[in-house]
Amino acid sequence: MFDISFTEMMLIAVVALVVIGPERLPKVARAAGHLLGRAQRYVSDVKSDINREIQLDELKKLRTEIQDSARSVEQSLNSEVQAARQAMTHAAQAAKGDANTPAANASPSIAPTEPTQAAIASTAATAPNTPGSPEKPAGTV
Repeated sequence: MFDISFTEMMLIAVVALVVIGPERLPKVARAAGHLLGRAQRYVSDVKSDINREIQLDELKKLRTEIQDSARSVEQSLNSEVQAARQAMTHAAQAAKGDANTPAANASPSIAPTEPTQAAIASTAATAPNTPGSPEKPAGTV
């Protein structure tokens, strides 16, 4: 803390011995040591309080940054959810509109997925049988 050399300390000790006297010097030195210890503890307490305040300030800044980013994420999610709801609403309205049209009310014809025996026989009879063609006439095995 202070830059005091050994010779300066010896000079202070000799002056204190002359001024205070040899009988009271140990008591004064002890009291000075206690005062110096209290001063050092006070300085260290102030330093730790300052460090604590600085850390608290940094944590508050970090907290506000995190809250701001959380708000922005929440707003973007809300806008995406709102857009999805609007798309679903438009799709539902379009489906209702299609269901209310007369063409949609007619019963759709269902095409058979497997050909019937009559359809096979008619295509086999009309298809020309060329040599080397993989098709066989109907009725042959």
